[in-house]
Amino acid sequence: MLKYIVSIIFLMFIIHVKSQNTIGLINYNKDLSYDGYNLIYPHNQPNVYLLNNCGEIVHTWRDSSIWRPGNTAYITKQGKLIKCKRNRVITGNPIWFGGGGAIVEIRDWENNLEWSYEINDTLQRLHHDISPMPNGNILMIVWDKKTKNELIAAGRDTSTYKENELHADYIIEVNPKNNEIVWQWSMWDHLIQDFDPTKANFGNIADHPERIDINFPSVAGGNSWLHTNAIDYNEELDQVMISIPTFNEIWILDHSTTTAQATGSSGGLSGRGGDLMYRWGNSATYKKDDVFKQTLFFQHNVHWIDDFISPLNPNYGKIGIFNNRAGENYSTVNFINPPWDMYEWRYSRTSGAWGPASSYYENKHPEPAKLFSGGLSSVQLLPNDNILILSGSSGYAFELTPKNDIVWEYIVPLKNGNQVNQGSTISINDNTTFRMYRYPNDFEAFDGKDLTPKGFIELNPDINYCNKLVKTENDFQKNNTNIYPNPSSDIITIESLIDINAHISDINNKQILTIQLNVGKNEIDITRLPNGLYFITTRDGLVKAFNVIR
Repeated sequence: MLKYIVSIIFLMFIIHVKSQNTIGLINYNKDLSYDGYNLIYPHNQPNVYLLNNCGEIVHTWRDSSIWRPGNTAYITKQGKLIKCKRNRVITGNPIWFGGGGAIVEIRDWENNLEWSYEINDTLQRLHHDISPMPNGNILMIVWDKKTKNELIAAGRDTSTYKENELHADYIIEVNPKNNEIVWQWSMWDHLIQDFDPTKANFGNIADHPERIDINFPSVAGGNSWLHTNAIDYNEELDQVMISIPTFNEIWILDHSTTTAQATGSSGGLSGRGGDLMYRWGNSATYKKDDVFKQTLFFQHNVHWIDDFISPLNPNYGKIGIFNNRAGENYSTVNFINPPWDMYEWRYSRTSGAWGPASSYYENKHPEPAKLFSGGLSSVQLLPNDNILILSGSSGYAFELTPKNDIVWEYIVPLKNGNQVNQGSTISINDNTTFRMYRYPNDFEAFDGKDLTPKGFIELNPDINYCNKLVKTENDFQKNNTNIYPNPSSDIITIESLIDINAHISDINNKQILTIQLNVGKNEIDITRLPNGLYFITTRDGLVKAFNVIR
């Protein structure tokens, strides 16, 4: 019974410690969490932050207050930062939708600008995401304005679309050494429609799943028709994957084509040219929903699972997805294993539709409503098989073990881009963040770099909070010292295995008393201590808790 009471008391302490922080780091189990550095680029402000797992800033790439994310940032092996940005003021922009970008930059570790590339005019605009490639080139997503006349000529039913323009998407690969576009793919070259036989692209949609129905969805969701929000490159397959949230699908393209081949239906390793090699998530887009039901709902952060993951890991090479609107009040993270046939160099179909029927891994927050984000957000499989998840609309990140235990939690401590005090309450959409990404401690980019802590994003931080969590959750378990009775009102007995100095602290980490523990039983008078929870800490940092109750 005494052991049970002690456990309950200690658990109450852990809950109390965790509740002290409302933003920044709120939970950390160092033994079970994957150690690394977390890259974030929060909305409504210009800076990119690299944080350790204690939530401390170890590096910052600062920018002028006139800029905003547009939307992603990546660190290369060479220690360069590649980021997307746009001007803070969007009034009067000829093209603007959520996720809009404009500029891609490369900066060195000291934040010196090495390269800048911009597309933002009346016809085109960069947006959402990029994919740095192993050869140093960068894949980018571009909005492409189409007029009403162009839509009608391509077979669009404009009775469902009252606007005078629509923005399609295309992909470019840019070489930063000379600003040359070395490869390009446009969805506009791969259309189909069954609305008007007198117009271009007419055909049977179900017979051509490799093509894009210009009349899907039947009711327009806005001028940003596809709203492509993620792009990733697979070097082993030489393929590009993009996320099309308005279609609730992911698409895979053959990058081994030339730009000329990418406009047609032949060429490349697949022999398909620029037609879709694979699409998944909503087979209603090509009228095969009688085969597989819809599985994706305005998804984000689609990617091949290969960064820092061993090829021997069973998840290696599979596809990770943040499924934003999986339920009415919750999101999920999903992994799928696409039906890849390496001998035929194609993704096989079942009854004309691409599988699988469902994800082989799907997970929610242990309290599902805590993971719900209508947009934004990310998921990353870590090398220790934990999963790092960011709910973008609430700036809330957490790390799950394979047993579904939460071992790390962090809330972006900004409100509309401004730093807030520790203890503040942050509401939904106050601290929106597109993604969070964790780099291993031994990532090549960090060699020789200064990664010592340099403060916190939040104001008035509890600088000892991380140490409290680490000591109480980890070191406590390692110390074989016994304390009894616990709770006590007057005397506690401490049984120590060695002679050692120690001190007693209160809940606020204030030292109350220094004591010498000898081998064997040590009786300590606690009659002067007010009711409450106290800690005995040794010189090695090992902690035991006891409670004073009268």
